[in-house]
Amino acid sequence: MEKRNSKGRVPCSLTPYTATPFSWGRNANGKRRPAPPAQRQGDTSDCKKEEPIMPALNWKPFIYGGLASITAECGTFPIDLTKTRLQVQGQVNDAKYKEIRYRGMVHALVRICREEGLKALYCGIAPAMLRQASYGTIKIGTYQSLKRMFVERPEAKIFVCETDETLMMNVLCGILSGVISSSIANPTDVLKIRMQAQGKTIQGGMMGNFIQIYQKEGTKGLWKAKYLEAKELLSIPSSSGTGVSLTAQRAAIVVGVELPVYDLTKKHIIMSGHMGDTVYTHFLSSFLCGLAGALASNPVDVVRTRMMNQKSHKHGGHSAYKGTLDCLLQTWKNEGFFALYKGFWPNWLRLGPWNIIVSSP
Repeated sequence: MEKRNSKGRVPCSLTPYTATPFSWGRNANGKRRPAPPAQRQGDTSDCKKEEPIMPALNWKPFIYGGLASITAECGTFPIDLTKTRLQVQGQVNDAKYKEIRYRGMVHALVRICREEGLKALYCGIAPAMLRQASYGTIKIGTYQSLKRMFVERPEAKIFVCETDETLMMNVLCGILSGVISSSIANPTDVLKIRMQAQGKTIQGGMMGNFIQIYQKEGTKGLWKAKYLEAKELLSIPSSSGTGVSLTAQRAAIVVGVELPVYDLTKKHIIMSGHMGDTVYTHFLSSFLCGLAGALASNPVDVVRTRMMNQKSHKHGGHSAYKGTLDCLLQTWKNEGFFALYKGFWPNWLRLGPWNIIVSSP
């Protein structure tokens, strides 16, 4: 039997008090217990303030982005090779590439296979994979990390709140990630383009050609024209002509257009109700962002390809072009405006499947 007092209640010693944040309980006389001093309304002097927890760096976008980029590069490399061959041909001031050998992407694929063999379609794949291992890893990982810095949990909110992600913020993140990644991976891009353009005429493996470029052209042979645009704007003569600035410009345009267009296209398709978050939505978004990237970047890509393919010397001098602006003007003057869009179809057809593979959920 429980012992009860004169009022018929169990003594408080037998019913220990446990306070909760919402009810402070009652004492033995039935009166409400007072809240502890530190937790009364308006008194927070003894309360501990929670420090904001900074989100840890997520390494998964870097690793997965690099693996996806390498896979995409291997699958689309023959198309990329035809794009390079189409962009370097028809140069009036370069006897080696003056002849128009290819009428289009399909004709280039057939002729390269017939004259140089099937293996030639993958000439330059080693520096291309090394480029994607660095460029693709940094680009995609940095883009996702920058978005997390500006938007809290973007994956959870992108389809809920319109104000969480904006086109301007996505473009800014894309440009920053493109410039950083392309500047680091520039030497591999130079060697890849030269091996694609010259085919069998270039001898040796990847490391041997890296050493050869360094010995003949110096460091600027791998990282050229870092300050070329600034010098051209100031009308300062410069003998440097390719490299970091051009690669960074193209990467800024491509990444600054492609990734935001993919994100926003997929978002609006899903929110419109016409299609759900399916593989078809992913395919459509990837091809549309590839089209936008090809339209925006192809002129810069033509200039970049021609500048990287030409050789320079340690003490200055170029075989055809003095700089990026000179290359742009000469190409337009000698071959017409549409020469800046040489290789557009393989460029788009490459970017479409490339984005499908890289952005696959």
